Amino acid sequence: MRRTIPCGCARPPSLPSNLTKTGASPPSSLERLRQLTPARVALGRAGASLPTKALLEFTLDHARARDAVHAAFDTAGLVQGLTDLGLEAIRVSSRAPRRKDYLARPDLGRKLDADSKSRLASQGGEAGPLAIIIGDGLSPAAVNSHAIALLRKLLPLLAPAAIDVAHAVVATGARVALGDEIGNALGARMTVMLIGERPGLSAADSLGVYLTFAPAVGTTDEKRNCVSNIHGAGLSYDEAAAKISWLIREGLARELTGIALKDESGGPMGGGFIANSNERDNFVED
Repeated sequence: MRRTIPCGCARPPSLPSNLTKTGASPPSSLERLRQLTPARVALGRAGASLPTKALLEFTLDHARARDAVHAAFDTAGLVQGLTDLGLEAIRVSSRAPRRKDYLARPDLGRKLDADSKSRLASQGGEAGPLAIIIGDGLSPAAVNSHAIALLRKLLPLLAPAAIDVAHAVVATGARVALGDEIGNALGARMTVMLIGERPGLSAADSLGVYLTFAPAVGTTDEKRNCVSNIHGAGLSYDEAAAKISWLIREGLARELTGIALKDESGGPMGGGFIANSNERDNFVED
């Protein structure tokens, strides 16, 4: 005869938490926390799982992040936007011919293809103080949305210091380090690279801006500055432009960027982030 011996270790069935019941609201402390961050906190539970609403929102944000990575890069629109700002743009490409190559081989995104090298070499002329580079990065959607709007705020802030943009470049299949080869080929004293950051579940369209003095192939990350998290719910165009213009002016005057150049502009940071770029490894792979 079989005997059943109760061990007392079985767990009773889980019931939905109060946060998932109709009409229930989270405690005031959690509600205040949710107002301060887009992070997923105080979601509640249904049994041992997320509530359906939270799961659907997560799935939607994940899909948006994937779509941002694979979005088409609007080179024509960016070139036209630069033209409207009085800048003649040069189009270049990395050695990553397709998006899947770019994602699987980061090293290819750091090197210009042969045609682009020839195109830049043909520019000739004297070296200029500044080259602005717009690259697709890991979120072409971010660049399409924010790059021209940010430059529209930035360029007037450079005029009082008589800092001219000698070259403007639109780069396809670009990692951050591609700007070093571009800047070196053009003889730029400093490069300012606008590039899409790795999409996250809170923001799929975040733009980052990397500044490098004396760009050269092999430049390492501690020699760059970065202003990041530029998007609608992050750092505003005005705040970002103020920070970037200060870094440009001081970087050219002191002849350096990176860990030796700390932000001393004194302006508000809002929801943004400013650092030397080796503190930003989790956001844009260079």
